[in-house]
Amino acid sequence: MRKMFLFICVLALLLPVLAFGQSQKPADVIHTGAGDVAITFLGHASLMLQWHGKVIHIDPWTAQADYTVLPKADLILITHEHRDHLDTAAIDAIRKPGTVIASSLKASATLRDAIVLKNGMTKELAGLRVDAVPAYNRVHMRSGSEPYHPRGQGNGYVLHFGATRIYVAGDTEDIPEMAALAGVDVAFLPVNLPYTMDIDMLDKAARLLRPKILYPYHTGDTDMNAVAARLRNLPGVETRIRPMR
Repeated sequence: MRKMFLFICVLALLLPVLAFGQSQKPADVIHTGAGDVAITFLGHASLMLQWHGKVIHIDPWTAQADYTVLPKADLILITHEHRDHLDTAAIDAIRKPGTVIASSLKASATLRDAIVLKNGMTKELAGLRVDAVPAYNRVHMRSGSEPYHPRGQGNGYVLHFGATRIYVAGDTEDIPEMAALAGVDVAFLPVNLPYTMDIDMLDKAARLLRPKILYPYHTGDTDMNAVAARLRNLPGVETRIRPMR
């Protein structure tokens, strides 16, 4: 009886770990002078970063992962209001007392107690410096000449881990404001027509930014073999293809 009781107790402790293991997605570790950053590729534009015991979720979406078994968030960043970037069910699943949520102004209307970040703003959030930067379309339009992502409404984010900068671009094209971000260490750039960049734009953005590591993300139906071939010989840039459709 005692052995059965001990078995049940151990199983109860292991179940959350086993559940997380079954839902685990590919992950990379980025080494920084301020400690390692583990990046989990949940899919599409959804990322989870872990650093010094803190958990940062970016654009969580239940279509990409079972958020009920993922670590709770210290910080949630929402780039803009579209449903594949702002999912209240995912946010509720990873929210805990003390979770900080930051978003663009338009997205904040759907969120509870969100800190609004406008383009150009910098804030210390959950012990991490976060810069909000522009993300918008210049070329790709809806019918009626309305950009899929109008200027000034959505954010990209630059996260500072000591001297290491990780840029998550959000839904954007190769906009001129990227020039100010040249030399970021890691860049997540979207390539998914007609909403974000095509491969030519991605190539131009990569050459403008020159990140040490480039992750194409929000890839949709883009031919990733063509992306890899196009960026293969970009000097000083390591392109890493991960499942981020």
